[in-house]
Amino acid sequence: MRYRTFGRTGWQVGEIGYGMWGMGGWVDSDDAQSRASLRRAVELGVNFFDTALAYGEGRSERLLGELAREVGRERVIVATKIPPKTRRWPSRRGYRLEEEFPPEYIRESTYRSLEHLGLEWIDLQQFHTWEDAWAQDERWQRVVDDLKREGVIRAMGVSVNRWEPWNGIGAILTGWIDAVQVIYNLFDQAPEDALFPLCREKKIGVIARVPFDEGTLTGTLTLESRWPEGDWRNTYFVPENLRQSVERAERLRADLPPGMTMPELALRWILQNDAVSTVIPGMRRIGHVEANCAVSDGQPLDAGLINRLKAHRWDRTPTTWSQ
Repeated sequence: MRYRTFGRTGWQVGEIGYGMWGMGGWVDSDDAQSRASLRRAVELGVNFFDTALAYGEGRSERLLGELAREVGRERVIVATKIPPKTRRWPSRRGYRLEEEFPPEYIRESTYRSLEHLGLEWIDLQQFHTWEDAWAQDERWQRVVDDLKREGVIRAMGVSVNRWEPWNGIGAILTGWIDAVQVIYNLFDQAPEDALFPLCREKKIGVIARVPFDEGTLTGTLTLESRWPEGDWRNTYFVPENLRQSVERAERLRADLPPGMTMPELALRWILQNDAVSTVIPGMRRIGHVEANCAVSDGQPLDAGLINRLKAHRWDRTPTTWSQ
């Protein structure tokens, strides 16, 4: 595992991190399988784990807390998130801070996460949704300052809404935010335009999420793909999105180097950008952990290939199914 500096925190984080949404709330989650995958990740050098209070209403946090106590707190950097009080995803223009993240709720949610984790502090707390219209509001700033001074959290971040990388720049400019979590992958290249340059300038940790575009960039989707009843992917891959996703993945195959899988290419694309501190693929099986961690070998993509891959950029705007 290769390590990168996580912004101004100075933490050394594995460039392959661990996204824990799937083991919290997806219909086919299996705790025994999840525990084995988490342990294997630590063995391979993964030390950054991203969960959230809303992932299975604490289920994912409890699994992470178990891991930290088992392998040693110093080997696990814990990142979690405060859900909006209204449980509305994604955030939309006009939502008010006092409805989504009132100050006492920020504090209560942080302590609820600590209870699930069974730990004394959270390394990185994050707002699970965000509106830059709230950036200058001193109410959230004061409670974040209090939580840091009390030693309950070490750093604060924002998770940026899907396909809105600009909607976090205001938060960074306040000086109160240490990290930003944003969708960045072979299709979603827009963070490179304005967000990443600012993160470099301000020494902000960058967490790249959704590296496989919810599965499109694994190369396994077809027009007949279906998921179990209740699975979130059924509402995301509506016919319109599924068709376009499959078509774009097929076009990408023409640029796939011999001997390289599409997931490997997807991860290497992200890691070639030095603004990224860590990428957090969801991994629920040991095989996925081993395959993803193997990409952290320091082997860069060919410059000509990188230029060709830029042509696969897919600029999208939020819609009713893109929560």
